[in-house]
Amino acid sequence: MLIDFFFILKDAKVPVSIKEFLLLLEGLQRGVIGTSVDDFYVISRTILVKDEANYDKFDRAFGLYFKGINTIFEKNPEIPLEWLKKRLERELTPEQRAAIEKFGYEKLMDRLKQLLEEQKERHEGGNRWIGTGGTSPFGNGGTNPEGIRIGGQSQRRSAVKVWEARAFKDYDTERELGTRNIKVALRRLRRFARQGAAEELALDATIKATANNAGYLDIKMQPERKNNIKVLMLLDVGGTMDDHIEQVEELFSAAKTEFKNMEFFYFHNCVYDYLWKNNHRRHSEKFPTWDLLRKYPADTKIIFVGDATMSPYEILQPGGSVEYNNEEAGATWIQRFTSHFPKYVWLNPEPEGIWQYRQSIDIMRQLMSNRMFPITLSGLEQGMRLLSK
Repeated sequence: MLIDFFFILKDAKVPVSIKEFLLLLEGLQRGVIGTSVDDFYVISRTILVKDEANYDKFDRAFGLYFKGINTIFEKNPEIPLEWLKKRLERELTPEQRAAIEKFGYEKLMDRLKQLLEEQKERHEGGNRWIGTGGTSPFGNGGTNPEGIRIGGQSQRRSAVKVWEARAFKDYDTERELGTRNIKVALRRLRRFARQGAAEELALDATIKATANNAGYLDIKMQPERKNNIKVLMLLDVGGTMDDHIEQVEELFSAAKTEFKNMEFFYFHNCVYDYLWKNNHRRHSEKFPTWDLLRKYPADTKIIFVGDATMSPYEILQPGGSVEYNNEEAGATWIQRFTSHFPKYVWLNPEPEGIWQYRQSIDIMRQLMSNRMFPITLSGLEQGMRLLSK
C-alpha cells in the first residue's frame, strides 16, 4: 500500500532510502503508533526526513498522497468556523472608506473582547459585529482600513492582529538559481583567511621547496582559504512575504553558498523577543532574541530580509504583534540590534518605487538609519559594499 507513498517522496526530491522506508514499515508492523494519520505523519517524517530543509517537500508529498485529509488546527470554541466563511464582498467608494472610524490599538482590543462576550450568532455585511464582508474592524473579507482579521484570507493587508492558525514555510536552501547575479553581488562581502588543518596542496611552496631540494619532491600543505566573514541573516516569513518566496529563496540559497560562517533565524513582520529556525516548530522551539545579542560578536554582519509591510502598531506598540502580546515594541528590538552590531542592512523584496507609500517601510527605514536596499543587483551591491567597509 505504501509503495506509492515512497515513490511520491522520491518524485518530490525527498532523499529517502529503501532502508529507511523498510524501517518505517517495520515500525508499523510492530504497532508502535496508533491508526491516526497524525501519528503516521509524525513517525514517517521522523524516520524518512534527515534534514529540516526537506520538511516542506515532505509535507507537500504527504498531502498529495493523503488527498482530502485536512490539517487539524486548534479552533476557538466561541467562534464557529462557519462564521468565518466568506459570503459577501463589498466595494466602498473612497469617501465611504475614509469615513470609517479607526479605533486605535487599545480601543480595538477592548472592543473585540466586548464583542466576544456579547455576540451569539453569525453576521455578514455589517459594521459592528464579528463577521464577513462588512465595515466592522472584526472578521474578514471586509473593507475596514485597520482591524483584527479572524480567519479568511488577507486582502488589503491592513489588519493589526490575525486570529488564525498559520503554517509558515521554510525557505528552500537547495533552490536552483536562474541567474548568478545574486552570488556575484554577495561576493563583494568577503574577507579570506587560511584557517584550520593543512589539508590543501600549496603548489607554489611545493615547487620552491622541490627546487631547493635538488629536484627531490618536497610537498608542502596549507589550510584551505575560506571566507572569514561572519553573517547573521534574519528572514521575515509568512503573510505578505508569501508574494516574494521565489525571490527570497534565490537570495537565501546564494547566501548559504557564499557565506560559510552564516547563521539564520526567522521572524514574522518584525523582530520581537524570540526567533526560530524551523517554521514547523516555531511555537515549540523558540530562541530568545537576547541570546543572539549575547552570543554573536559585534563584528558579525547583520542582514535583515523582509518587506517591512505591516501595521505601524507592529513596530511601535507593545503588544502590536499580530500573533501574540509582545511585552516590548519591535522598534526596541531593532534598536538593540543596530546598537550592538555596527554593520547591518535591511534587504527589501518590494520594489523601491512603492516604499514611499508604505508607512511601516518608512518607519523601518528610519530605524535602520536608511540602510534599506531593494533585492536587485544594484541594491545588493550597495548593501554588501556598506557591510564590507
